[in-house]
Amino acid sequence: MSAPAPVPAPPPLRVVLADDERMVRTALRAILSAEPDLEVVGEAGTGAEAVPLVRALRPDIVLMDVRMPEIDGIRATEQILATVPGPPRVIVVTTFENDSHVYDALRAGASGFLLKRAGADELVQAVRLVARSDSLLFPAAVRALAAAHAAGRRQADSARVLRDRLSEREAEVLRLMAAGLSNAEIAGRLTVGAATVKTHVAAVLAKLGVRDRTQAVIAAYECGFVTPG
Repeated sequence: MSAPAPVPAPPPLRVVLADDERMVRTALRAILSAEPDLEVVGEAGTGAEAVPLVRALRPDIVLMDVRMPEIDGIRATEQILATVPGPPRVIVVTTFENDSHVYDALRAGASGFLLKRAGADELVQAVRLVARSDSLLFPAAVRALAAAHAAGRRQADSARVLRDRLSEREAEVLRLMAAGLSNAEIAGRLTVGAATVKTHVAAVLAKLGVRDRTQAVIAAYECGFVTPG
């Protein structure tokens, strides 16, 4: 009896780098290209260059410097998500984590952020985690950003509206997402299957009108459904 055919490896994640510093792009390319499951397919030196490049190459992930000439990372992220069919996930790269620009990038649709001083292992794991999309990237830092910046954007009665929109279980899942729990951790906390959690997460995203769990958490803080502390 012949041995079963080996299962082919999935194709590598395709990554575009957008940063106005060539040395930064070179370093990022070297780190990511050393991994068999990651492939850097393009580079842009400005936000204006990044948008058409992403539209042409259709990568899975964009590493986007938040501060660039011509069009910054916030506007570039907005344009990519608005104009690219099946858009990639965007990770903004920044020098300072508690920065209103980073928060604005997350509100614009970025799936997470990464500090420029991050090590090689942290960079690689961040790309893989955001591509997988079943947990928040650096949840404590996202919560700190939301605590610092969300209150000023809060609208009256929006928490009540959100509670009315979600089922009791969906509301519970959103609170656990905001606490930084992954799908597997939520499943363990609620004693349900991972597929059930995935269904609840999808329903929460649809009802909030957001693309991923990062924007769901931002929305939960901004409407007062989740509060700091």
